[in-house]
Amino acid sequence: MNFRSRGPALPQIQMTAMMDVIFLLLCFFVTTSVFSQWEYEVDLTLPSARSGAASTRLPGEIILNVRPDGTVSLNGRTFRGDELDALLRRVAGYLPGQPVTLRADAETPYRALMAVIDACRLAGIANVSFATAPVADALPSPPPPPPLP
Repeated sequence: MNFRSRGPALPQIQMTAMMDVIFLLLCFFVTTSVFSQWEYEVDLTLPSARSGAASTRLPGEIILNVRPDGTVSLNGRTFRGDELDALLRRVAGYLPGQPVTLRADAETPYRALMAVIDACRLAGIANVSFATAPVADALPSPPPPPPLP
């Protein structure tokens, strides 16, 4: 039997604790990245509305961006006509009652916006809302209407 010591033990890195910390950090970053994904196109100029309120986005809410030329985009992908109809039908089939927010540019023609609303209705999506920009505080409120004679 050999009872001699072999010298001081070399320091070792505890891999189990380090892997636990890395796993928790990974979970944290994945969770925060999911909640930080907002579908906002910065090249759209939203119309303003005094009655508009700050958006409280629901989890999984679909935001359709309608550009002035009538193209519709979702998550950076452009959809036209039948592609948009098929997408909205799939959404309505998988997630009934799914909320959809339309972000239309202030210069978007009414015809283009109505085409998207019609596609939502034909797909069975009834929970449609419109995004607006906040009104600047410096704008004066309109004068009251004149009294009736």
